[in-house]
Amino acid sequence: MAAAISAARCGAKAVLLEQNEKTGKKLFITGKGRCNLVNDCDTADFFDSVVSNPRFLYSAVYGYDHDAVKSFFESCGVPLKTERGGRAFPRSDHSSDILRALDEEMERLGVSVRLHSRVKEVLYQDGQAAGVLLSDGEKIPADAVIIATGGLSYPSTGSTGDGYRLAREAGHSIVPCVPSLVPFAVEEEEYHGLMGLSLRNVELTFYQGGKKLDSFFGEMLFTHYGISGPIVLTASARLARRLEKGPMVARLDLKPALSEKQLDQRICRDFEKYANRDFANSLSDLLPAKMIPLAIEKSGISPHEKVHDITKEQRKKLTALLKGLPMTMKRTGPYTEAVVTKGGVSTKEIDSSTMESKKKKGLYFAGEVIDVDAYTGGYNLQIAWSTGHLAGESAAMEG
Repeated sequence: MAAAISAARCGAKAVLLEQNEKTGKKLFITGKGRCNLVNDCDTADFFDSVVSNPRFLYSAVYGYDHDAVKSFFESCGVPLKTERGGRAFPRSDHSSDILRALDEEMERLGVSVRLHSRVKEVLYQDGQAAGVLLSDGEKIPADAVIIATGGLSYPSTGSTGDGYRLAREAGHSIVPCVPSLVPFAVEEEEYHGLMGLSLRNVELTFYQGGKKLDSFFGEMLFTHYGISGPIVLTASARLARRLEKGPMVARLDLKPALSEKQLDQRICRDFEKYANRDFANSLSDLLPAKMIPLAIEKSGISPHEKVHDITKEQRKKLTALLKGLPMTMKRTGPYTEAVVTKGGVSTKEIDSSTMESKKKKGLYFAGEVIDVDAYTGGYNLQIAWSTGHLAGESAAMEG
């Protein structure tokens, strides 16, 4: 939609081909239905949040940054607001307002929107894009074709991977795809019983083969098969490909603000407070209720042991456990739960100043179909707006 609007504003006759029954199905569900459309950070800082190929995006993002995106929607009658972490949303908290603005602007500019239209093939003549062939056999001639089909995440919204097929047919190489910004599946079943438990201000450190990979601080959530939440999604963006080399072990520090010595002192104070109680009844000040049975089991201390009988060695083991609760990551969640797709059309084969293919003239790419991805917080939608705008503008000039 951004590409069609950009092309039409440059005077081109734009046709938007959408295989779904309506436009913007994935956009509708972003930000839990609120649509976190951009991040309000300085443009120079934006690239720190791009995980794959940030330099490729310089021309696109500097040419159409977060201020340009916000100005566009506000000029279309959508008031915006900025929340914690620079996340920008429509003031109404309804993604439908963003979709309405795009649809109305396309209509105003005369963009021809054709629904239920799946592209079977991009047509070429003398090595240049010349139109498309639809699945029903109709041919649509064109001076330029923009592939903006998204990735593989949330396939129910139409992200079927068609863009990768069309790119391959044009001679492009595809960087292998994996789900990103996605939960991890944990091997140990005892963690599955913590489903729904949310933890704040914890630290998750990942290891593989005994080597430390990365650490993440913030909020996380236990699911029916593993872990999710902000720090886990960020970890997946950086580490998902590591799972191809085998399982990773994550150690959860429940009290990262305390050293082991300080935590031991804290536990001693709690034990003094509950000196005559069973161990099972002494942890309520230290841990969420849902986590206490797991901590007891892993500590090896009998739940019925009196607190005043617990030895220094047992306490030391408990302290180490709370500073590094181990869990094994066996895989990521599926594409149905992934916010974005990591991988896609190789950036080496796309002109970053125009988004045009280096393999076929008149063929352009925009958005998630390209091998670019970022963290949550509006960054991935910024990539969509910026690359779409540049591709549309470049294609209009070409045409």
